[in-house]
Amino acid sequence: MSTGTDVKNTEPNISMDENRSVTQEPSSKKGLCSVRHWLAIILQLCNFSNSAQQMGLSIAITAMVNNTATSSQPNASTERPPTDYSQDYWNETLEEFKPLAPTYDWNPEIQGIILSALSYGSLLAPIPIGYVSGIFGAKYIVGAGLVISSVLTLFLPLAADVGVALFVALRVIQGTAQVLVSTGQYSIWVKWAPPMERSQLTAIAASGSLLGTFIVLLSGGFICEVIGWPYIFYIFGGIGCACCLLWLPIVYNDPRKHPFISSSEKSYIMNSLTQQDSSLDWFLPIKAMVKSLPLWAIVVSYFCVYWQYSTVMAYTPTYFNSVLEANVRDSGILSALPFCVACVCVIVGGLLADFLSSRKILRLVTIRKLFTAIGVLASSVIFLILPWVKDSFSTTVVLFTLSSAVNSLSDSGVLVNFLDVAPRYGGFLRGLMQTFAYISGAISPTVNGLLISQDSEWGWRNVFIVGVVINISGLIFYLIFGQAEVQHWAEEQTSTHF
Repeated sequence: MSTGTDVKNTEPNISMDENRSVTQEPSSKKGLCSVRHWLAIILQLCNFSNSAQQMGLSIAITAMVNNTATSSQPNASTERPPTDYSQDYWNETLEEFKPLAPTYDWNPEIQGIILSALSYGSLLAPIPIGYVSGIFGAKYIVGAGLVISSVLTLFLPLAADVGVALFVALRVIQGTAQVLVSTGQYSIWVKWAPPMERSQLTAIAASGSLLGTFIVLLSGGFICEVIGWPYIFYIFGGIGCACCLLWLPIVYNDPRKHPFISSSEKSYIMNSLTQQDSSLDWFLPIKAMVKSLPLWAIVVSYFCVYWQYSTVMAYTPTYFNSVLEANVRDSGILSALPFCVACVCVIVGGLLADFLSSRKILRLVTIRKLFTAIGVLASSVIFLILPWVKDSFSTTVVLFTLSSAVNSLSDSGVLVNFLDVAPRYGGFLRGLMQTFAYISGAISPTVNGLLISQDSEWGWRNVFIVGVVINISGLIFYLIFGQAEVQHWAEEQTSTHF
């Protein structure tokens, strides 16, 4: 059984010649053509596929549901759209679905369960997956998750026709598969990301999730109207299968084993990580982790930030559709705008965070807390304003866009902070954080669905208020106890078993 000392002793020493080569070739440090940046771009594509498969249901469900049906059957299907809508334009839009795909009598409670199913399947998986990926590497774990999720996406339209129970079951399994991708990938950065580039590399990879959401929302409405909602699942499931062909032959867990990396870039990465104990073994300091307030600050903040994120992800199309009374096509386009802006902002935020850190303008802990505070407070203020401007179409769209833009700063704040406090256990900790994020993602749409169904007039206001209270509570806890220094339990060996 390997230990951290054994791993360190087997690593090759970096010679003085290699150190000189790093100095002579600065392009190996910061060039976007470096292998590590291309790795971030490939992960961006994987996250794009993951997010598109996840978010596809949020736009498709507006076309899948027969909103005026009175039947109490949870999966009753009808090929004929209702004719008693007061708005002619919406009535005409629904007519276009008649020859394309069936609709189902799913009430708001059932829709909330369906939208939460992916998170239910993710609750228990992140911790063991993060632990295993930290030991064995992310290459095959991420690849397997992407294959399974993509194949299941292709079968979702058939499952919806069979029954709501089967549809939910497949989404639960798909949620577990997507954890392989979202959690397993972070163990790569333990060996590939120099500390001064950590924010930008993780931000580039994470922006794929926002890009996937943007694309599926932008195109989803047109797909529903032109060829039918099932093709949302067929198209993005197929894209995911294609991404697997790119991932497996190009990605390597360790830069020392990559066939295409230059010697100067390899030396730069290895030298930058010499002060960081990134060795991995089968043991975890469980007791020390449980007692660590800085770690709990990240965990609590993860839960709270993802509550708002899950609300926006799951209910943005429904809000534009039901409150602003936009048709399916327009609600998809409008819902895409916030994620388009956020995709750019998350990369800019990562570059800015690394700039402030590398130039020593601000301490790393200050950067993490500042970016988190701006993201949480600004988006919370916007959430409180939204219920009072629902009569203004343009104002609502602008506010949603601003909310996503500022909230993306958290990706360079608390959401990457676990790599600062314990890079050695990055894979395991990412799994731990994802567990609490998925718990939040499972509870949030279900609670929001109940709030909306119980009070049709003020339900959305209650959704926003609950989200703000939870988000600010997490921020306060993080500002008090958050840190950015490597914790003592992440530096020392321990005999505590997982």
